[in-house]
Amino acid sequence: MNYLKYINPGIDSIKPYEPGKSVEDVTKKYNLDKIIKLASNENSLGPSPEVIDVINNFKNIHLYPDGDGRKLKSKISEIEELSDENIILGNGSNEILEIISQAFLSPRCECIFSKHAFVVYKLASKVRGSKFHEVEANSWGHDLEKFVEKINQKTRMIFIANPNNPTGTYLSHNSIINFLKKVPSEIIVVIDLAYYEYVIADDYIKPLEILQNFQNVLITKSFSKIHALSALRIGYGMGNKKLIEIMNRVRQPFNVNAIAQEAAIAALSDTDYLQKSIDNNTIEREFICECLDKMSVEYIPSQGNFICINVKTNGTEIFESLMQKGVIVRPIELYDMPTFIRVTIGKRSENEFFIEKLKECL
Repeated sequence: MNYLKYINPGIDSIKPYEPGKSVEDVTKKYNLDKIIKLASNENSLGPSPEVIDVINNFKNIHLYPDGDGRKLKSKISEIEELSDENIILGNGSNEILEIISQAFLSPRCECIFSKHAFVVYKLASKVRGSKFHEVEANSWGHDLEKFVEKINQKTRMIFIANPNNPTGTYLSHNSIINFLKKVPSEIIVVIDLAYYEYVIADDYIKPLEILQNFQNVLITKSFSKIHALSALRIGYGMGNKKLIEIMNRVRQPFNVNAIAQEAAIAALSDTDYLQKSIDNNTIEREFICECLDKMSVEYIPSQGNFICINVKTNGTEIFESLMQKGVIVRPIELYDMPTFIRVTIGKRSENEFFIEKLKECL
């Protein structure tokens, strides 16, 4: 296997991304009657009934999808108040991150992101052989002042997760505006808004204002979270017309399947169900926090559909103990947070079951 010595720089140090444990895996391993999965930040309510109807009635499976996704982009442009030319579709928002990295990162340049931020930023950088600066966090969130200190002539890209996964911390609109004013226009700033809809803070980001004033910004959103289309893999990016055109040069043909496109349109159209999902998350997130407060268990205040909990011991061991009791959460030692677990906000019955089993484990 002499070819291994020619592997691209950076790839040799990468471990494949590890998704959350599946219900099937845990059932097979522990033979449990009841299992709930609160590991992957999925919408516990599932998708809109209108989405299910679209999927069940889809007929043209023998035809290629619209490679440009015109119908879906038209719906997104209506909601985001942007032109279709400012939008690119991806096989999940992860693919948007991959496309922008492929287009602009290389061994000759550097990028910046926060410690305890979404692991894909680091993976995308390593695959391209780029040097990266992992900036120390401030109260588990992004320290944008330290980001500015790391900018140099080789900096080509900055990744910002808002809210951040796995910590749930968020950045205000004004803090991002002030930061962007300090970033040279030749540096691309990627703002990852995968959990955008869950945020209820009054001072949260206003994407349209950002895009209208900064041509070096790419904003990504996902249908995997609040819209509950995780299995269909679909997301999108928004940015300057020229930036989107460049990204489309390296985007794979037919990268978003036709069922996903139609399901995404249905999800965006059902605004009542969207609000139901927001309300459920807000109420249940507060419920879990109240339970943790009563237990004197520390956690990081979150604006996402998940909460990072400090178990004050080995987080992986608590993860294993919970799994044996029928609750799948996420250990986050990978994020340099060895005493934490991350739990997705579920339905009330799921959250009560989780709290019950967490009490037994602590």
